[in-house]
Amino acid sequence: MVIKKVGILTGGGDCPGLNSVIYGIMLKAYDAGIECVGILKGWKGLMENLTIPLKIAEHDDLHTIGGTILYTSRTNPFKGAESKEKVAKDLVAKFDELGIDALIAIGGDDTLSVADAMCKYSKANVIGCPKTIDNDLAGTHYTFGFWSAVQLASNAMDNLTTTARSHQRVFVVEVMGRDAGFLTMYSGISAGADIILVPETPFSLEKDIIDVLKKRVNSGYKYHIIATSEGAYPNSESLKKDFKTISKETIDKLPKDTYGNPLLVKLNISKIIVDELNLREDLKKEFQNNGVDFECRSVVLGHTMRAGTPNSFDRILGLRFGLAAMNLVLKSKFGNMVSLQGNKIETIPLSEGVKKKYITSDSDKMELRDLLVKIRYLSKQK
Repeated sequence: MVIKKVGILTGGGDCPGLNSVIYGIMLKAYDAGIECVGILKGWKGLMENLTIPLKIAEHDDLHTIGGTILYTSRTNPFKGAESKEKVAKDLVAKFDELGIDALIAIGGDDTLSVADAMCKYSKANVIGCPKTIDNDLAGTHYTFGFWSAVQLASNAMDNLTTTARSHQRVFVVEVMGRDAGFLTMYSGISAGADIILVPETPFSLEKDIIDVLKKRVNSGYKYHIIATSEGAYPNSESLKKDFKTISKETIDKLPKDTYGNPLLVKLNISKIIVDELNLREDLKKEFQNNGVDFECRSVVLGHTMRAGTPNSFDRILGLRFGLAAMNLVLKSKFGNMVSLQGNKIETIPLSEGVKKKYITSDSDKMELRDLLVKIRYLSKQK
């Protein structure tokens, strides 16, 4: 098949490195004499024929700029659809309307699941490129944008440490990560956070927070940084025994995801932890006995983590992903996704790439976290 024009879309949340991927595609496409067209606002743009021409001469060094020039949205064409097959075929029919011969979809599991369905039901000429700051796609060791977000969160905790030290304060820092804790784990370890809470290991308020804070203050520490994923949550025993401001009923009343599970991210867990700590007179007394006035505040990093320009790693990874995706188009290897495996860019089926991954209990990051928490206060005990 002769490819003359390729469409590019970006879907889901914005992410440092999206423009890098677009530029990598454009570089190879120009060299191969292929025209690129930008499809605006993700799948919404394909459905509504929202496009712009992409002329490489107008986008020098696009890879250095954050965000996406194609805009983005969380539109999923399959939402509420009775027949995925029909929707998939309708999407493929848009190729003729737009005059494109192939499509490169850049996005996370939601965006790429649509691309996968298009290939499954219509054998569409689609290539996927994995994107998520959460780094929770199983098909690639790292996604572009992840390390930029880790650095932003790590820098924020570094900066908050100076305020925590100056005011002898406890900060609970909420980091993005609904189901997977990679961002919190990596940025927390990098910044030397004193307690790190992730969705993969439900925590005990008493054991994992209160006891640690008491041991730290008795070992001479006067300030503390708690890093928590937005999706971190207490285990059932602790929820029942230790918590005063929330209960099982609170979680049961949360909005549900498509599978009927409560959206724990809606808890605002950093504020809950602060509220619980402020109710603990025994903790305040422990601090006072060590000459420290107890003060605890929460900080939600939120969208600051996906903002700004990509770091060097993500710029280069984005360019490599874009180059590899365009090469797959030229070889007509559709239905696949580009992937970072070690130091090499590899190709895997979209159906495999969209699967999720999480931090496992045997991960060395789990061990590092636990050692960082306990060795510091143990080494200072008299």
